Amino acid sequence: MSGNAQEEEELPSNHTGPKGVINDWRRFKLDSVDQAVPNNRRELLRQMSTPREDDKERLNRKMSAQEYELIRNEDERCLKRYRKQCMQDMHERLSFGPKFEAVYELESGEAFLEVIEKEHRLTLVVVHIYQHGVKGCEQLNSCLDCLASEYSSVKFCRIDAVATGADERFSSEVLPALLVYKAGELLGNFLAVTKHFNEEFFATDVESFLNEYGLLPEKEFTACGDNEDEGGDVE
Repeated sequence: MSGNAQEEEELPSNHTGPKGVINDWRRFKLDSVDQAVPNNRRELLRQMSTPREDDKERLNRKMSAQEYELIRNEDERCLKRYRKQCMQDMHERLSFGPKFEAVYELESGEAFLEVIEKEHRLTLVVVHIYQHGVKGCEQLNSCLDCLASEYSSVKFCRIDAVATGADERFSSEVLPALLVYKAGELLGNFLAVTKHFNEEFFATDVESFLNEYGLLPEKEFTACGDNEDEGGDVE
């Protein structure tokens, strides 16, 4: 039995299966303990995370109400951070293709054609055609800036209607326009796209609209609202 117990204590991180997950969680929880917490609380969390032989007898007894209160709040915050890290690690292992994370300004019609025709065949390309002074264009640019950070596998671009060389086709009446391409094929052609939104709209509205047509991939883990969750834990 002592040999088996020693094997469990020495399991390296990133093991699969129940034992591996539990050990990863214990190590993450111990590493996440803030140095500012009281010594007695840090010691209790250390015991719960990496029990030694002389700790096991204490861990086998029932937890007191005081000990439960010491770890309850910290345990919830730590579990949230642990889940976030696991999702990020899994996403990094499963992600393929180029990453962008920003909106690219296209300076000419040639650049417009190049991004459509030469981008990776699995890359979704969303192009915003805008014109300065046209209502909704600036607000849509801000929305796409946010979505670009959340959907890093999607290439978001924008181009001034005049720079396309076909500004007669993109008059102010049809702007702002969103064109969606993949492997050189036009998947979505939304003229005067802001007519689908309220006068005041946000990135989530644009996201929901594109999702209605099945044009966005599964949302990546990193999102604009993550920091709000962290902030809500601060007392």
